Amino acid sequence: VPAASIETTDPTGWGIRMIGLTNRQARQFMLLKQGLLGEYRFIGKQGAYEYVRQAGCIQFDPVDACGKNAELTLQSRVKGFTKKMLYELLYEDRLLLDFPDKNLSILPMEDWPYFERYREAARKCGKQFPELPKFEEQAKNYIAGNGPVSSDDLPIEGDIHWHSAIHWSGEWHGKTKAARAVLEQLYSAGELVIHHKQGARKYYALAGDHVPAKILDAPDPLPDEFEHLKWRVLRRISATGLLWNRPSDAWLNIWGLKSPERNRAFRELLEEGKILEIQVEGIKNCLYCNAGDLPLMDQVLMDGTYKSRCEFLAPLDCFLWDRNLVKELFGFDYRWEIYTPAVKRKYGFYVLPILCGERFVGRIEAVAEKKAGVLTVKNIWFEDGIRQTKKLSHEIDQCVKRFAKFNECKEIWRG
Repeated sequence: VPAASIETTDPTGWGIRMIGLTNRQARQFMLLKQGLLGEYRFIGKQGAYEYVRQAGCIQFDPVDACGKNAELTLQSRVKGFTKKMLYELLYEDRLLLDFPDKNLSILPMEDWPYFERYREAARKCGKQFPELPKFEEQAKNYIAGNGPVSSDDLPIEGDIHWHSAIHWSGEWHGKTKAARAVLEQLYSAGELVIHHKQGARKYYALAGDHVPAKILDAPDPLPDEFEHLKWRVLRRISATGLLWNRPSDAWLNIWGLKSPERNRAFRELLEEGKILEIQVEGIKNCLYCNAGDLPLMDQVLMDGTYKSRCEFLAPLDCFLWDRNLVKELFGFDYRWEIYTPAVKRKYGFYVLPILCGERFVGRIEAVAEKKAGVLTVKNIWFEDGIRQTKKLSHEIDQCVKRFAKFNECKEIWRG
């Protein structure tokens, strides 16, 4: 047991329940867990798949200023990652799946059975709208005979009253284009999957044609509601690396997870030895990690020297899900200003954090002009106290070149 660990009674057999870390050790642990420090742990298409499995899900967002959020998340961790790799994993290999988790997300296909309760909620919700059933049969018959279809191509006319029980937790949409409503309803209910996308346009296909039968027909592994909540809490802790038991965007879209349920989930996960309690220097609240990450924790406690890398992070990166925690640990206050009126923005429309080694050194706004093959670096803002040395400038410049290649841009313009 590392000297920095605090030994207590523990049902896991590890011999510890609480671990004491310095602030730097906690930062190193999170970065190593994320694959953002030291040598690349995730390599190529297989590495991209492995990272999504580790995180449980990565968030999807359709905005594409310099890569979509899911692509940006993977490019910062996966050596040699290309956008084509994610497309293949989703729509050719079918190892990954588009489905709501932490809002719109990409998750491993193998996790399909765990989300049955949400598909069932969508089916029940759909029964509230008497217009839907006839359209559902029309849509399924059309797809069976004609192949994947988008809402623009599905020959169903008119508007209907409808809202999705799964996409937006029951948010009311009012009148919706019937073709769109029926496709999203069937998708939410698990009868359709996204076959592929062209830009922001989604094409749907029958789930039975693309989800392996042993997965499609598998029963819910966690029919007990609270056991399911615990599973999702553990996944979110694993996705971030370290997390505290506080209100946070890290818990978004976990239905039924209020403070009492969250407190109970943490307590039981700790009692079952599935999470470990971490006391970090200078942080009042205890943090928690997946107990399976103890070997990585030991590595941090015994080593402490890692190769530095410079990476641009996605706005909705798993690492940034709890921005208050990132501010506490790293002293980096990040706010995504995409929905902030232009006159009120401090930085820009689509600004990415710049991580160098164990610290955030600044932010970058870059726009990929695909047709021209040009990556325009509109601005770089450095954090207070960061010395703009030749070494740092070189590291950022090399990262910009990799970023241009990731965006299939041959030229780099600096604003």
